[in-house]
Amino acid sequence: MRTTAQAGAVLLATALALGLSSTAAYAIGGKNNQNPPGPSGGANNNTLTAGVGATNIKVSQVSGGKGGSSAKGLAPVDPNWKPPACWYEPVATSEEVKAATDQLKKTPNENLVPVTPSLSWGQQLMVDYYEKGKPQSDGTKSYKNFNLGKDGKFWRGVVNPDMEDDPGAYDCEEALFWQDAGTLPKIDNAPTPEVLASYAYDKVKVPDTKVELKPEGRSTVNLPTWIWLDKGKFENVKVRAELPGTGLWAETTAKPVSLHLEPGTADATLFPASGECKVNEDGSIGTPYTKGSSNEDPPCGIAYLRSTGDKAFQLRASITWEITWEGSGGTGGDLPNGTFDGTQDVQVQEIQSINR
Repeated sequence: MRTTAQAGAVLLATALALGLSSTAAYAIGGKNNQNPPGPSGGANNNTLTAGVGATNIKVSQVSGGKGGSSAKGLAPVDPNWKPPACWYEPVATSEEVKAATDQLKKTPNENLVPVTPSLSWGQQLMVDYYEKGKPQSDGTKSYKNFNLGKDGKFWRGVVNPDMEDDPGAYDCEEALFWQDAGTLPKIDNAPTPEVLASYAYDKVKVPDTKVELKPEGRSTVNLPTWIWLDKGKFENVKVRAELPGTGLWAETTAKPVSLHLEPGTADATLFPASGECKVNEDGSIGTPYTKGSSNEDPPCGIAYLRSTGDKAFQLRASITWEITWEGSGGTGGDLPNGTFDGTQDVQVQEIQSINR
């Protein structure tokens, strides 16, 4: 494809020839003088003129996620992992590209067509590349009469709306190109089931991590505080992502596997000593306190060794969620585990005894 510098120079020259200001057509100051990816829109408000972050991926909650308004996203355990910053999608039919170009002819000083996440073209380039099909010396594809009558769509790079500041957002700079129906492009950053699974990862919402405590309200020095989580609330969460018109889909599943406790003070004994409470076979974590268990060691809990005084201890409870996915074409695999934590106040009292 045309290099960034070449494309910028051509677009700038075209904009000036059309009487447009250079800043309106091609913002200077972004990476390599590119327009920074970000929300934008067009006069027709259709897919072709929508902002580069306006993906067509459809996301739905398949199961789990009963946290309601308190449900939150996960933080990957692997700090180096991140979802894809950009990918390619079908964005317009032949008729839509023709309509956009025809609109440019009517109002050349008002509209531009985004052909990559960072480049928009005016009338001359759209006519040369997509209507007249002029051969291009730099190898950029051109098309005769917008490929009208052919079965397929034009594709363009899309920037992950959550990754606009990532350098990888500039990796999908192939100019608006044609793809026959029923086929997928064989280029870097083409969409795959794993791309959809990774996109869905960011859409997984899990319940707020607030554990059940016994005794409630106030613990006692040296007596264990029992901690558990209800199996009905912390169930598997599954999110489906699919890209219409491609046959691609993926379902990403988050499964709770452990609860990690941090008592908020060094003066405490953890049960188990690692502070890592595993998920039981029935999906619960820990065991609810029952009458007469106050002197037993809980399978999941804390014994505080001193009182809180005027300031409560901050108990931090972190749930680790195991992430797997399956997708179209029999694909599937693992993604980095995710975590979500919450804190809650714990008051600890000290019972005084009097010897007579």
